[in-house]
Amino acid sequence: MIPPIASKFVAGESPAEALEHTRNLNDRNVKAILNLLGEHYHERAPADEDAEAYIRLLEDIETSDADACISVKPSQVGLDVGEEVFRENVERIADAAAERDVFVWIDMEDHDTTDATLDIFEKLTQKHEGGVGICVQANLKRTEDDLKRLADLPGKVRLVKGAYDPPAEIALKEKSAVNAAYKEYLQFMFEEFEGGIAVGSHDPEMIAYAEELHDEYGTDFEVQMLMGVREDAQTDLADEYEVWQYVPYGDKWLSYFYRRVMERKENLLFAVRAVLGR
Repeated sequence: MIPPIASKFVAGESPAEALEHTRNLNDRNVKAILNLLGEHYHERAPADEDAEAYIRLLEDIETSDADACISVKPSQVGLDVGEEVFRENVERIADAAAERDVFVWIDMEDHDTTDATLDIFEKLTQKHEGGVGICVQANLKRTEDDLKRLADLPGKVRLVKGAYDPPAEIALKEKSAVNAAYKEYLQFMFEEFEGGIAVGSHDPEMIAYAEELHDEYGTDFEVQMLMGVREDAQTDLADEYEVWQYVPYGDKWLSYFYRRVMERKENLLFAVRAVLGR
């Protein structure tokens, strides 16, 4: 059972709890991106097991009234075991999702996984006529070229600032430089993409810039935020734009909760207040 201190950021341990959270979101006109927690498996058995869990989740989404899709981490379904294992499992998940008309996001992890992740996305989003999405990170210097590669593909692209810490020779390190790159890439996407733009940010400045670009170019976009972060803003934005909340669940919640608490001062204060009972 997930303690109350962590339940702000994790929807529960079971698919049923995640779907119940999704229905509550849907009542606020916010949609859910469901993510089964788990990553960096170095043996095939747990990677295959989580792939099967995703396929069962797709069945649950299809039979429920929840407005939801799924998001899968490459290292969770076999990339650390081998690229062939990763490709097999992601393809099985994407095929099952297409049968049930459920969208699939492929998360982006460390910089050394970028090529393998982009390759499988390109294959699957064309196979399934745009039913797959990919994430790119603004802090990587290669992202300009990656976006040019993705511009003419179907599917969706989520732009984030980047949560990992790649070496300086391949990544921007200053916050101001990352913010400038994020805006530059957003403008490119609104100019060159026909749609399918996902603004993965809690930064009001970036969201406001996306709104300006939408008004200028008319390109459709959606906003994606994490569960437990700026939830009031998510509800407010959903009055005008398509908003998705990234909803993690599962029994591997502790390390995820720790990352959320440590990355923002507000999250840490929330955790302290919960411990003190205030």
